[in-house]
Amino acid sequence: MTFIPSQIESRNSYLDRVRPFIGKNIIKVFTGQRRVGKSYLLFQIMDLVKNQYPKSTILYINKEDLQFSALQTAQELHDYVLKNQGKTGRTFVFIDEIQDIIDFQSALRSLVLYENLDLYCTGSNANLLSGDIAGHLSGRFIEITVYSLSYTEFLQFHTLEDNDSSLTLYLKYGGLPYLKHLPLEDHIVFEYLKNIYSTIVYRDIINRYAIRNVVFLEQLVQFLAAHTGSLFSAKKISDFLKSLRINMAPNQVQVYVQHLVNAFLIHKVARYDIVGKRIFEIGDKYYFENLGIRNGIWGYRLEDRGKIIENVVYNHLVFLGYDVTIGVLGDKEIDFIATKNGEKMYIQVALSLQDEKTMEREFGNLMQITDHYPKMVVTLDVFKGASYNGITTIDLRSFLLKKFE
Repeated sequence: MTFIPSQIESRNSYLDRVRPFIGKNIIKVFTGQRRVGKSYLLFQIMDLVKNQYPKSTILYINKEDLQFSALQTAQELHDYVLKNQGKTGRTFVFIDEIQDIIDFQSALRSLVLYENLDLYCTGSNANLLSGDIAGHLSGRFIEITVYSLSYTEFLQFHTLEDNDSSLTLYLKYGGLPYLKHLPLEDHIVFEYLKNIYSTIVYRDIINRYAIRNVVFLEQLVQFLAAHTGSLFSAKKISDFLKSLRINMAPNQVQVYVQHLVNAFLIHKVARYDIVGKRIFEIGDKYYFENLGIRNGIWGYRLEDRGKIIENVVYNHLVFLGYDVTIGVLGDKEIDFIATKNGEKMYIQVALSLQDEKTMEREFGNLMQITDHYPKMVVTLDVFKGASYNGITTIDLRSFLLKKFE
């Protein structure tokens, strides 16, 4: 019998996405940074299964649990599942941190052939299903990325009211679910977050990719934390670090950055030419999956408020399921182009609109876009009034409460 914790905060946005596939012979893959709540999402699905299929068998394999340490290879996983499946009816198989099993893809390819098995797995690597296995499993799996708590979920988990104090806590500490069990105090929260960061770096990057230059990796993360939301190429990062007497070739910088992306520590966001309708091959921006970890690494600084709110706007958009790029319009930039189901939104982020030059830049850039998709400026200023030439102004708290559906 699988132990399911009695008190779990429901994350309905993910449950709604997976619910249509429960009981179907399709592998459900949940990816995301460590400690964002993938395991607890599995528990919530198990709870749904118990209610919907009371005569079914639930098989839970947690690769972080020592009792499953003997399951090292695809063959061992495959044999274990078949040996422990239910005698009758459907068996729901949940495998936590499946990337720790060697060649697990082969096991999935075989197990999905059994009609009585319903497979769910989690992993902390963006390349969990490589292009090769994804090709073999085409049409037989769905992948759902699990993110840190949204602002709405943060309020729910911590039983907080929506106000400026709650927003400040969210911007400072981020949305790792376990924080609900800790006093929201700097020395406690940041100690916890630094330990999570170390676990990600050592288990999901250094050990997985046999990284030798650990010092450079940590300095690279510090650099990205200091320059969150800034435009960089691998060469520019390499050149900057050389000025600090840290030598690393651009191609190696690119490899290390990709490791950070694969571990979901950071998001790499490409630039999109609005007129030419193409993605630029050089120059990206980087945002942190969890702002609390970013602030624990670099510090929560007054001068970084603009970077922090830009990061949180990006995080909210990807949480809502948007594909996000940076817009380029000649020599001007649009902070975010958010695309979903063929529809777009153009978004500028500004700390404040009190300064006339800032207004001219933020609204002026958006006004040069000739299509008729929605355009908005997100700011910390609270303004309740008319739009500016059809461009909406929305304060950050209101933006983070919206679903844009």
